[in-house]
Amino acid sequence: MSKLIRTNYSELGEVKVPYVHSVKHGNTLYMSGMTAFGTTAQRLGIVEQAEEIFNQIRIITSAEGTDFSALIKVTIIITSFEQINELRKVLHRNYGDHLPACSLVEVSRLFSPDLAIEIEAIFSL
Repeated sequence: MSKLIRTNYSELGEVKVPYVHSVKHGNTLYMSGMTAFGTTAQRLGIVEQAEEIFNQIRIITSAEGTDFSALIKVTIIITSFEQINELRKVLHRNYGDHLPACSLVEVSRLFSPDLAIEIEAIFSL
């Protein structure tokens, strides 16, 4: 059985609740839901928050030796579909030609009222 490797990344700041940024199992990297919480993008719109989240994801993938070409699946949680066309542009820009399986869910709010989006991702290693 493959060992689970749980990791937090200092570049993403201290985790203050009981979770880790990522868990590796075999050749798969599972990322926790990433948000713009605690960043300058937190009080901005969904586009800026999404770009911040993709920057965080790049920090993790770089540390783990993978990139968006190995993206398997994303789950995107948003608080409003109002800017979905702008969000799609951000997604395409970050995915490039490597389109993942995707779930997109609208919720009434995330854990902080400033947050408009949360993204979970699964990568192959």
